[in-house]
Amino acid sequence: MGISYVEFEDEAGILRRYRKHVNGRGLVATTAKVDPTAFVDPTAYVDSGAEVQRGAQIGPGGWVEGEAIVAERAVVGVNAHVGRRAVVGRNAVIGPYATIGRDAKVQNGARVPRELTIADGDEYRASGDDLRRLGLAA
Repeated sequence: MGISYVEFEDEAGILRRYRKHVNGRGLVATTAKVDPTAFVDPTAYVDSGAEVQRGAQIGPGGWVEGEAIVAERAVVGVNAHVGRRAVVGRNAVIGPYATIGRDAKVQNGARVPRELTIADGDEYRASGDDLRRLGLAA
């Protein structure tokens, strides 16, 4: 069985090619880097130049834009959107329908609530409860 590709024309008329990820069958741009242990839901997208690291999960309808990073064991929830060049830290959880703006950062272990929008360039920090959950705070 060969690699299957899906092609889309973007809003600028440029043809973009995606392949189905081995774990979950979600669509991953050919220039994106997604670890084989990461899960990409069949209805999720990972765009050009993005990176999804070991054990991360991209949920149903999730979208990781170009050059964004989803670090180890992070979770991008249902219909959540990670903007261009944004960084989602290790063990962070992006809630359903949340939006992480362009160039924004989500700290390691932070839990972004459902439907929250983090503005372009902002940083979202982990709470004390988030850090305790991970055994990182007293």
